[in-house]
Amino acid sequence: MSSLDLAVIGNSSVAALIDSRARIVFASLPRLDSDPVFCSLLRGGDAAGAAPADGALSIELKDYEDSEQSYLDNTAVLHSVLHDRNGGAIEVVDFAPRYDQHNRTHRPPMLVRRITPLAGRPMIRVLARPMSDYGGTALKSVRGSHHIVYFSDRQRQRMTTTIPVSYVMEERYFRLDQQHWILWAPDEPINSDLEDLCRRYFETTLGHWRLWVRGLTIPFEWQQAVIRAAITLKLCMFEETGAIAAALTTSIPEAPNTVRNWDYRYCWLRDAVFVIRALNRLGVTRTMEQYIGFITDVIDVAREGVIQPVYGISREADLTETIAEALAGYRGMGPVRVGNAAYQQVQNDVYGSMVLAAIHLFFDHRLLRKPANEELYDQLEFLGARAVEAFDQPDAGPWELRGSASVHTFSAMMCWAACDRLKRIARIMGRTDRTEFWSDKAEHLKLTIERHTWSESRKSFVSTFDGNDLDASLLLMAQIGFVQASDPRYVATVERIGQELKRGDFIYRYVVRDDFGEPETAFLICTFWYIDALAAIGKSVEARALFDKIMSYRNRFGLFSEDVDPKTGELWGNFPQAYSMVGLINSAMNLSLSWEEAS
Repeated sequence: MSSLDLAVIGNSSVAALIDSRARIVFASLPRLDSDPVFCSLLRGGDAAGAAPADGALSIELKDYEDSEQSYLDNTAVLHSVLHDRNGGAIEVVDFAPRYDQHNRTHRPPMLVRRITPLAGRPMIRVLARPMSDYGGTALKSVRGSHHIVYFSDRQRQRMTTTIPVSYVMEERYFRLDQQHWILWAPDEPINSDLEDLCRRYFETTLGHWRLWVRGLTIPFEWQQAVIRAAITLKLCMFEETGAIAAALTTSIPEAPNTVRNWDYRYCWLRDAVFVIRALNRLGVTRTMEQYIGFITDVIDVAREGVIQPVYGISREADLTETIAEALAGYRGMGPVRVGNAAYQQVQNDVYGSMVLAAIHLFFDHRLLRKPANEELYDQLEFLGARAVEAFDQPDAGPWELRGSASVHTFSAMMCWAACDRLKRIARIMGRTDRTEFWSDKAEHLKLTIERHTWSESRKSFVSTFDGNDLDASLLLMAQIGFVQASDPRYVATVERIGQELKRGDFIYRYVVRDDFGEPETAFLICTFWYIDALAAIGKSVEARALFDKIMSYRNRFGLFSEDVDPKTGELWGNFPQAYSMVGLINSAMNLSLSWEEAS
C-alpha cells in the first residue's frame, strides 16, 4: 500500500518525491506546478492495481528484499541502499543540482541519480515511463547514442546516462558492476563528459546545502528537526519569482475516501505571515526578501482588481480548477484536481496578510530588495482602506469554505492588523496625521470585533460574529497582537479549544459540519498553534510534552504532510506541507532552551 513515507529532493526550481524503493513517483517538471512527468503517486498505486512503474523513474533491483534511506547530513541529497535476497546491494543517490557560480545560485531543472554496486552481484533494470497531460499520455521515446528523448506535443525531456541505452529502451536487467549516472533534464545537449558533469554537480550541491545550513539560526533543542524543516521549506520555494508553494503535490486527500482533494502547488497570501516569521527567526534573510518581493509584486498591481487569496507561483491570477480524469488518485481516491477554485473566493484576511508581510521592508534594515518609501506606504494604505471596508463583511474565512459565508473572526482580526501595522509604519515615517488616522481605525475595528466575537455564555471568543462555535484560528489572537497572551479571555479561549477541538494529541481546525461533512483528520498547523498558545499562557511544560509527541508523527525523513489521522497516526493531505514545517520551526524556536541556558 502506498503511503506518504516519502523523501523529497529539489533545488527551488524543481522537486521530486521518492519512495522506499528509490522510485521517483512524483515530479512536476520543468517547474513546481507543471504537468507532472512522473505521476505514479496519483495513478492509484497498489489499491487500484495500477502498475507502480507507470509514471515513475525506477531503478528495479532483481529479487528486492528491503532498503534503508536517509539524507546526507544537512543537505537535500537522498541516499538509498537497496538489498536483494542473495546478499547483493546497491546505492542510489538522488539530488537536484543547486550550486553557486559567478555570484549566482544556479538551479537547473534537472534530476540526477547515481547508482553504485555495494555488495554481491546485483542485477538491476531502469524503468523510465514518463507521462504528460496529467497521466493521460505516455511520452514517446527516441534514442540517441547516450541519451533518450521522451516527448509529446507538450513536453520534451531528455535522459542522458552511462547505462547502455538499449538496456533502458528494452527495460532489460543487467549486472551492475560499476557506478552509473542518470541525468534527467530538458531536451538540451550535454556538452561535457556526463560523469565529470554529474560528479561536479554532486560535490557543488553538497557544498551549497551545507554552507546554507551553516548560516541558519537554529534553536539549541531539536536542531536536526529544524534543519530538515528549513531545507524542506526552501524546496517548496520557486526561487525564480520568490513564491513559496503550499505543498509540492496535488490531490493527496485530507482523509481516506474523501473528496477533500486540492491542488496546493500555489502561493497563498495568508501563509506569508507565518512563513516570513519562520524565515526571519532562521536568519534566512535572502529567502525572506525574495518571498516579500513576491508579495509586494502582488501589492503593486492590487489597484487593478480584486486581491485573490492565492496566486500561481509566477503570480498567475487564473487558477481555474479542472479534474484530471486519467489519474485515479492517491490509492485510487480521486478526484485529482488541477488548479484551485479558492482563487475566486472572497477572503478578507488577505489585506492584513499583505501588510504584515510588507512591514518588514520598513523595520528590517537587512533587507535591500526594495526600499521602504512613500509610494509603497501609499499602496499599503490602499490595502488598509479595503480592510476597513471589509472587516465586518462575510467571506469564506481561513478554511476556504466553498458553500457558506460568514463574518469570520480571523478575517476581521487580520483587517485590524492591517490598520494597526499601518499606524506603526506611519509613526516611524514621521507621518503624525496618518498615525492618528490608523490608530483611530484600529481602535474602532478592535472594539467592534471584540463586541461581536466574545461570547459571555461560552466564556470564550468564537469563530464568527455573534456565533457559537470555535475554530483553531482563535489561537492566533495573541500571536497577531489582537489581545495579550495574559488576557483572561484569551487564556479561557485556549483552554476551551483544548477541551472542544482536541482529539488525541491533535487540535482540529473545527469540529462542526462543513460543505463536505465533519472533518476526519487534524490539520497539523493547528496543533502547532495550540502548542505556541500553551507556551504563551504559561503552560510551557504541557506545551513541550505535546510538541515531543507531535514530532513522533513525522515520517522517517522528518517530514510532515498537511493532515494526520489522530487514531492511526497516518499522514494525509498534500506533501510535504510548507505550513506544517513552518509550524514545527516556530514551535521549536518558542520552546527551546536558549544557547546561553543550555551552556
